[in-house]
Amino acid sequence: MNETNRGSPGDAELLRAVADGDRRAFEELYRRYAPWLVLRLRGRCPDPALVDDVVQETFLDVWRGAARYRRDGDVAGWLWRIGSRRLVDGLRRDGARGRLRQALSRLRHRDEASAEEQVLALVRHGDLAASLAGLSPELRAVLQATVIDGLTTREAAVLLGIPPGTVKTRAMRARRHLREGLA
Repeated sequence: MNETNRGSPGDAELLRAVADGDRRAFEELYRRYAPWLVLRLRGRCPDPALVDDVVQETFLDVWRGAARYRRDGDVAGWLWRIGSRRLVDGLRRDGARGRLRQALSRLRHRDEASAEEQVLALVRHGDLAASLAGLSPELRAVLQATVIDGLTTREAAVLLGIPPGTVKTRAMRARRHLREGLA
């Protein structure tokens, strides 16, 4: 994602310009990353309105805090870390309202579980769920970032605040543990 067109400024250059108050650089950064961030966040949150709010808050944080960006880091990972934290904040704020929505949704659809709910129930109560539950929080976090969120090793390292080598090692250990648990 670093450069979209030949001759276009790189992401780090855009962030430097944003830190200096360059609105055009900010708009370009938004065009590059907002759609990507929306897709990533929708994988974690089914509420499109909340996701839109989180994306706006994320880019507001970028506008206000671009100077805090470490020049050697990955811009996508930095944006994802901000966005995922804003999503957690939003879900906490939205907690009671969300629980009410879920309860009402269950009342409306009492007749039969959807195919997705049936599969999730099997996963939740099957061997995979037991194997996943047996993983340490560190190994589960790496699987969440790399498998479920689809982050690269480097992006996961940025998100989790650990070295890329540690991400690879933990992913390998988690897979081995799952294989043993499912064998």
